[in-house]
Amino acid sequence: MSLMSLTAVELGRKIKEKEVTVEEAVTAALDAIEKREAQVHSFVTVDREGALKRVKEVQAKIDAGELTGPLAGVPVAIKDNMCTKGLLTTCSSKILYNFVPTYTAEAVLNLEKAGAVILGKTNMDEFAMGSTTETSAYGVTKNPWNTGHVPGGSSGGSCAAVAAEECSYALGSDTGGSIRQPSSFCGVTGIKPTYGTVSRYGLIAYGSSLDQIGPIAKDVTDCATILEVIASHDPKDSTSVEREETDFTSALVDDVQGMKIGIPRDYFGEGLDPEVREAVMKAAGELKKKGAVVEEFDLSLVEYAIPTYYTIAAAEASSNLERFDGIKYGYRTEDYTGLHNMYKKTRSEGFGPEVKRRIMLGSFVLSSGYYDAYYLKALRVKALIKKAFDEAFAKYDLILAPCAPTTAPELGKSLSDPIKMYLSDIYTISVNLAGLPGISIPCGIDSKGLPIGLQMIGDCFKEKNLIRAAYAYECSRGMLGKKEDE
Repeated sequence: MSLMSLTAVELGRKIKEKEVTVEEAVTAALDAIEKREAQVHSFVTVDREGALKRVKEVQAKIDAGELTGPLAGVPVAIKDNMCTKGLLTTCSSKILYNFVPTYTAEAVLNLEKAGAVILGKTNMDEFAMGSTTETSAYGVTKNPWNTGHVPGGSSGGSCAAVAAEECSYALGSDTGGSIRQPSSFCGVTGIKPTYGTVSRYGLIAYGSSLDQIGPIAKDVTDCATILEVIASHDPKDSTSVEREETDFTSALVDDVQGMKIGIPRDYFGEGLDPEVREAVMKAAGELKKKGAVVEEFDLSLVEYAIPTYYTIAAAEASSNLERFDGIKYGYRTEDYTGLHNMYKKTRSEGFGPEVKRRIMLGSFVLSSGYYDAYYLKALRVKALIKKAFDEAFAKYDLILAPCAPTTAPELGKSLSDPIKMYLSDIYTISVNLAGLPGISIPCGIDSKGLPIGLQMIGDCFKEKNLIRAAYAYECSRGMLGKKEDE
């Protein structure tokens, strides 16, 4: 059994008990990357030298008893939109092809303090705009279960790296489903925490009111453990929340007795693949057997979530991406006349088509004459969506839903039709609009041999309810099928 087939917590335990050295764990990950990268392409940058250098430092601290946490010495991959001091951070865009930050993102720093060893930076949709990891300027990531299919996005590289056992766990970011949807497609577990739980300092912004960093791992125990490490109040992030209860691992109990679970009828209508529907309903049945109260209800406003999200996210993206102009860092066009022409050519050549589409859409909805008609209206609908969830959580402890309407589509199928790609986020984006926590957990395999993900949605700051229910379901589900290379 390879070290990379262990969960992050299991590997951390073996390191702690001196059964495995940090060097052995990190070398096993680097060897797995070397072996599988040609097929999967999860990484933009692999920092072999930096990881092996860090090994000695971490091992010495473990031996001295300074590092005692569950993740000490465990290798991790970081999505390429989080700043890492001295290590290339590109957001998978040509415009940042040479950007090396001078500081590290707070969430990554928290992992380093806990003794994690960074292997490198994972591929993603350019500036996190996309749902398939096909918009990256550095090539397409493939799904380890079937390399003819997409891994999902935008954290497709992180999810594929965990699924291909190239790392023990990874960090992703979620703006409209970018942790949960690729986790569902790659058969791994991912949590999007409540907005404000994990610091956004050092996360290169896409939609600032929606972005949230979260863990991607093999099981619920890992995700709860990682979230406990990365959650922190950070004065450098004005949206960071000071939370008292961040002992997420205490919720790892196999008990859902009396828990009230709602299933929104709106999520099970037209466009949902019958196999996905069946797997999610079967999972609901498992929780029911364990004593949970499961009932259907009407959530309403779901149909308005997509236009609302793409209006707000594009508006924020257009403002956030103004800073990439080729002046101080990043790509600059070689051939230009005057400053205005340089800006124009740099941005035209540096950004990919999907990013340009969203910047233009955002600039349009923020322009005078359209601001009230689109952007303000979207903000009002966002408040109504939050109200609909508040009403639901007055009755239920959590909501059960699919992660995506289908399993992973084939490569090249979504890019040709952007609207189709946008609609694939239909079950995840409301969670971001309302700032809620959500988890994706594998709940079956379809007839093509691709994983199906179950989504659980909780009320604000109620991650423990999610972790408890997801853990209980995981206990009754057991192991899912094998990947094609095994």
